[in-house]
Amino acid sequence: MNAHPIRHALLGLIGLGLIAAACPPGDRRDPLTEPTPSSSKTKEGGVLPHRDRIPPVTTRRALFGDLHVHTSLSVDAFIFGVRALPDDAYYFAKGGTIEHGAGYPIRLSRPLDFLAVTDHAEYLGTARAAQPDVPTVRRSLPDVLRNGSREDYTRYWAESISALTGHAFNGGDTVFGDPEASRAAEADAWREIIAAAERHDAPGIFTAFIGYEWSSWGIHRNVVYGSDAVPERPFSSLDSNRAQDLWLALEAQREAGQPVIAIPHNMNESYGRMYPDSAAEGLEWTEAEATRRRSIEPVSEIYQVKGSSETHPRLSPDDPFADFEIVERRPMRGEKGGPEGAYARDALRTGLELAMKEGWNPYVFGLIASSDSHNASSPVEEDAHHGKLPVLDGTPGIRTAEALQVPADETPGAAWGGGGLAAVWAEENTRASIFAALERRETFATSGPRITVRFFGGWDFEAETLGAANAVEVGYRDGVPMGGFLPEDRPENGSPRFLVWADKDPSGANLDRLQILKGWVDAEGRSHERLYDAAASPGRGRDPKTNLFEPVGSSVDLADASYTNTLGATHLEALWTDPDFDPEQDAFYYVRVLEIPTPRMSTYDAKSLGITPRSPATLQERAATSAIWYDPQSRNRIRAGG
Repeated sequence: MNAHPIRHALLGLIGLGLIAAACPPGDRRDPLTEPTPSSSKTKEGGVLPHRDRIPPVTTRRALFGDLHVHTSLSVDAFIFGVRALPDDAYYFAKGGTIEHGAGYPIRLSRPLDFLAVTDHAEYLGTARAAQPDVPTVRRSLPDVLRNGSREDYTRYWAESISALTGHAFNGGDTVFGDPEASRAAEADAWREIIAAAERHDAPGIFTAFIGYEWSSWGIHRNVVYGSDAVPERPFSSLDSNRAQDLWLALEAQREAGQPVIAIPHNMNESYGRMYPDSAAEGLEWTEAEATRRRSIEPVSEIYQVKGSSETHPRLSPDDPFADFEIVERRPMRGEKGGPEGAYARDALRTGLELAMKEGWNPYVFGLIASSDSHNASSPVEEDAHHGKLPVLDGTPGIRTAEALQVPADETPGAAWGGGGLAAVWAEENTRASIFAALERRETFATSGPRITVRFFGGWDFEAETLGAANAVEVGYRDGVPMGGFLPEDRPENGSPRFLVWADKDPSGANLDRLQILKGWVDAEGRSHERLYDAAASPGRGRDPKTNLFEPVGSSVDLADASYTNTLGATHLEALWTDPDFDPEQDAFYYVRVLEIPTPRMSTYDAKSLGITPRSPATLQERAATSAIWYDPQSRNRIRAGG
């Protein structure tokens, strides 16, 4: 171990090319008090990459963004060293360079298409306004990283955690001693969030959504508005910590002309409370409430820094790829723990069971991903990862615990990953078009790469459609896209046919395989799932027991934290017909696309620090689409609410 791990961590950053020059201190604009610059050139001298306005297309294009980013207006972000504001977040998403909370410049290799700043509504902006007595106020994070000892940083790290979890700062009233001052700070912060989104929204080029996060114990939602019509204040868990009250509040906002949705996230940490299979915590468990939930929550976030919420090995024991970025917390506050009710695929299955048992289904939702960055950024690039919360995981040394006097498995950064991106198929890059895609569930999730995937379901697709110039037009004309329901006019003895194709991220790794995940419910009302490999890169046989393709192999050099695209394929496609179709069974189908193995961000960290990478040292990045449903037994029930 190096004699000075903190400085070693910073040297690791230099090795990653992330701290070649720090942003000048004392030269930061505060949008709460100063107007935004009239040009895209910042005071640090950076210039945004030029982007042309793209005209709309009826066949829709893939757009990639992040609907889950926090700034210093969130209490936890401020306490853990973040000082960036909403303007910084939108500027970063558009391709600009901003200053990380640890004092080095960060920038995406490619701009995003859209972003929502989703600061916590609870005590919004109060920590920044009040400047409470916490370590990051007494001494800046860059200073302690550059000039402190290992003991200094461990104490700084522990005291920062205590400041939040130990309730040294637990809200605006505690800091101000005056509820009126707290409300004023919250109102100022909400106005700034709205103003920043309006400043950065550029129809046809970049979409800036207005939003916030509602956070109750274990059940979090991001609230995103589809226009500039928003309420005077966010509805927070201080107003009510019950999700059903949030749905009612947002339903009332819709009726007042404010288009809005809520997006569940970190279901993996909900202890089964996100997708219960029976009435719980005041749920009415009625068709009306199921319909309301489906309408308000059309999509769920399945990949982010704090792990995957797609599925879990205990829920999907026959899925060899179910162990992707699993982050589990110890049960707390008397919660039962366990993965049931806490993962999206399990919820989709539960929805089918409820449709059979109760006559309605609350769990018809699409899939997206996002980052949950609290540093006004999207740290989704594994080879340039910069963490979620600076004090907790802002450098390689902190993430690996090389800069701390605690075991690595006791630090959050050791378990967290790289995050994800939300992808939509939309006619144009505008609030209205992207919001409509979210509402109709024509969305997919990626774990970070910009893989593109199309998925259409119908009854009469032909193999020659694949690769044809009009394949997309045929998909929409003769079937439904991801997020839809198979057409009702099933031919006699017909089985559903699915057109699916995927293309690699132009700047990323080749593709390993293209998979179909099927869930169905039997006559007794029990749900099941099965994984099918629909296509894979050439030259590979299938396992005779599972009928899945053999592993693609690996080109990863762990010591060098590198890989080559000598494996895999740049494009995969299939016309897939369900070989086990039963016309009497309700079912859903969604697509998952896997890349070849690549170095995990922790392996890039290990290289920068000159240490052995921890396991898992590689990962198979992926994309997962929203499902297509088949609902013969509940034709008039499962569709209620969209």
